[in-house]
Amino acid sequence: MMLAQNVLHFARLLRRIGLRVGASESLAAVQALTLIDISDRDSVHDALRAVMIRTREDLPLFDQAFALFWRAPQDSAPAAPATLEKMAPGERRLAEAMAQAGRSDAVQVREADQKDAAGTANARERLDRMDFEAMGAADITAAKAAIKTLRLPLDERRTRRWRPAPGSRVDLPATIRASLRTGGEIMALETRRRRTRPPPLVVLCDISGSMSRYAQILLHFLHSVANDRDRVSIFLFGTRLSNVTRPLKHRDPELAFQMVSALVPDWSGGTRIGAVLQDFNRLWARRVLGGGAVVLLVTDGLDRSGGAGLSEAMARLHRSCRRLIWLNPLLRWDGFSPKALGIRAILPYVDEFRPVHNLESLKELIACLSAPAGARNAAYNAWKERL
Repeated sequence: MMLAQNVLHFARLLRRIGLRVGASESLAAVQALTLIDISDRDSVHDALRAVMIRTREDLPLFDQAFALFWRAPQDSAPAAPATLEKMAPGERRLAEAMAQAGRSDAVQVREADQKDAAGTANARERLDRMDFEAMGAADITAAKAAIKTLRLPLDERRTRRWRPAPGSRVDLPATIRASLRTGGEIMALETRRRRTRPPPLVVLCDISGSMSRYAQILLHFLHSVANDRDRVSIFLFGTRLSNVTRPLKHRDPELAFQMVSALVPDWSGGTRIGAVLQDFNRLWARRVLGGGAVVLLVTDGLDRSGGAGLSEAMARLHRSCRRLIWLNPLLRWDGFSPKALGIRAILPYVDEFRPVHNLESLKELIACLSAPAGARNAAYNAWKERL
């Protein structure tokens, strides 16, 4: 019984540090330990790793968690704050999770029961409406946790491929093949429909000085999207273009952002939107914009070059994709008007123009992308008339 409880606590620790370990993995771990010599530490390690870990990229973090959790009692003291600062991102999160594990489940349940439900709802609404730029450290942490739960659905598009399904189109080859089982007698007509799948998603996110605070939080949203769906391409730009799709595919967010920071040299610098979009059109458009792609352009439109070449680049980008959505944090101001040259150059070539400055705006974006086309166009036209 004590062994099963320890395995359960170990599984909770793995979940705290971001590994996908559920009840089935925990039960398999308990069963695996009954088949080996639990006095052999290496055998216990190999058995747990075999049944609790699914992907190779999780192995290093599992090894660290195993070494920290299944250690001698005299080594179980939590790490000091000075030590935590020197740790790698994964190790630091692991040590913090171990420190949190010291609180009993009973205490956590009592604290949860003592919370005011009305106050919790008000705090959630306040967090949803708070501007990213006005958030403190605690608010940013809560916003990042909320962003992890968001999913970005896209309306599915019909492809050229077909699949067997009830429909109005008769599948003659399938009908003939089915008739061979009855001696050539056609007993029923086989039908088919076109396959559907979500279109590719391409994100171009501005990380210049005026956008850096928003970009830091939006990266968590982009990391969640990149790990939730396929055919996603993410680019960051300031004075140059950086493809960060592969680093953001890493499931560990801290390691992913660490790789992104090493890859992107122009964070919080100037902005050359026209030149960057020209580079994208020349180097990447044909690779990532096929299949009716949806493009999210995240920028405030403040171009250091005064919009030089931006109109031509936007026109080509708009022709290359099925839908181009501009996300601009400046739209949070009621008195916003497109006066900057960069904004005026971008605006004629976007299909929708939406704010992105808080959690509520992200949820509205998700609702917009999953809504019928007519509802999307009506909402956008109503907003455009207010300009």
